[in-house]
Amino acid sequence: MSRAVFLDRDGVLNRALMRDGFPYAPASLEEFELLPGVKEACVRLKNAGYLLVVATNQPDVGRGTLSRELVESMHVKLMEELPLDRIEVSYAAGAAFGEPSEFRKPKPGMLKHAAAELGIDLPQSWMVGDRWRDISAGHAAGCRTVLIDYGYSEEFPDPPDFSARSLGEAAEIIFKNGNPPAI
Repeated sequence: MSRAVFLDRDGVLNRALMRDGFPYAPASLEEFELLPGVKEACVRLKNAGYLLVVATNQPDVGRGTLSRELVESMHVKLMEELPLDRIEVSYAAGAAFGEPSEFRKPKPGMLKHAAAELGIDLPQSWMVGDRWRDISAGHAAGCRTVLIDYGYSEEFPDPPDFSARSLGEAAEIIFKNGNPPAI
């Protein structure tokens, strides 16, 4: 079985747009920008033997405010620029919009689906995210978790195992605590 690092998209890999103190997904390909150090951190994690799987909620598609084609073009860009193994995405609008889904974080469906498809050992894997939903999904799947902490004012029903300020710092935590194979 393989180990993986599950990565949220907005706020972990690419810059989230802040409006009224809350992070939002980019609304255009021009706004879709990788955060500093992301490519290097992903390459290091990949070279250490981790599968890299993006697990992202994109509810704006389900809510009709963003096109699926635009989101998929962002994912093509991610696959071209980063050594990713898979992108799992939930387009569900969310329970508040009458569209609950086992594949929308905080539910662990995306992580469990990728684990079944790729032979991932979830207890040996990690979830890295910047929101409470990411951390709760990681815990529900049986992964260890790292919060990229931007100081959002959110309650965390499941506190993260570790906190970091960037994906590069999260990678260091994973290396220190995940017993990666020697490179």
